[in-house]
Amino acid sequence: MKKKLRAIDLTLASMFVALMCIGANITSFVPFMVIGGVPITLQTFFAILSGAILGSRLGAITMAVYAFVGLAGVPVFAKFGGGLSSLISPTFGFILSYILTAYVTGKIIEKKKTLPVYIFAALVGMVINYVLGTNWMYFAYKLWASAPEGFTYKMAWMWMVVPLPKDIILAILAGMMAIRLEHKVFARSQLRNTQRAS
Repeated sequence: MKKKLRAIDLTLASMFVALMCIGANITSFVPFMVIGGVPITLQTFFAILSGAILGSRLGAITMAVYAFVGLAGVPVFAKFGGGLSSLISPTFGFILSYILTAYVTGKIIEKKKTLPVYIFAALVGMVINYVLGTNWMYFAYKLWASAPEGFTYKMAWMWMVVPLPKDIILAILAGMMAIRLEHKVFARSQLRNTQRAS
């Protein structure tokens, strides 16, 4: 039987939804951080962190809530976008990928909580984000969006080379931060004790 979400779960989930909104709109302050139509954001970092800290189930639920809030019209996506029109955006695949990113990251960590596992899980989450997001972008440009002249599958991946080093570093930092928070904060708080008892 699945555990019900408690007040602390909802609070943490809400916090990560807010962090995703902030991470998505870094480009509002530095608009030049957009390469090939793909905004360089901190969403991948927070999606990985949510899975690592909240666990696979709650992390995935949190990312799904973030996606639904944006689709409902709240401007929480990159460049304060939102609404059902986001579904046909070439970059919407990245938003969908955050759900699986958080789930897989959390699932790997749930099996063994050591620093190498945290970092490995974070990097796997980043790969999922890139694979799903980039493939969605390619097919979107090919099937319904207005593709740049000479657009190819290789070009789609070339665009992702620019944010890749940043995301690798941030994924590793997310893994390191998550295990530190687990050992220094959550393990000593009532949160984990309450979770074990429930």
